[in-house]
Amino acid sequence: MPNKAVVSLSTGLEDPEKVTVAFLVAVGAAETGRETLMFLSKEAVRLSLTGTAAGVACDGCPPIADLLKRYEVAGGRYFVCPLCFNAKQLDADGLITGAELNGTVPMWNWIGDEPATTFSY
Repeated sequence: MPNKAVVSLSTGLEDPEKVTVAFLVAVGAAETGRETLMFLSKEAVRLSLTGTAAGVACDGCPPIADLLKRYEVAGGRYFVCPLCFNAKQLDADGLITGAELNGTVPMWNWIGDEPATTFSY
């Protein structure tokens, strides 16, 4: 079984190219059979809300919404930093499929004792 993958993203739509790259990496991991988790913090927590992750970062880039759909279909999950989310006074009822409010300890518990490949954006 392939190693787990964790992609940490702290940037939101203020830098759509960085968001696109992070999702391309996460989609690639999930679609190749790795258990994949995206840890969203800072402005990236807004991407966990239905309808927020939209737009195209550049000519030739896939739409961000399409990347989220591929990630969902491949079984990708999101842990959304509860401190960041709550500081922005966002509504947890609007979380997208696969997203849950969980911090760093749950992330480490998810990784467990298995090797994990990590990326940070």
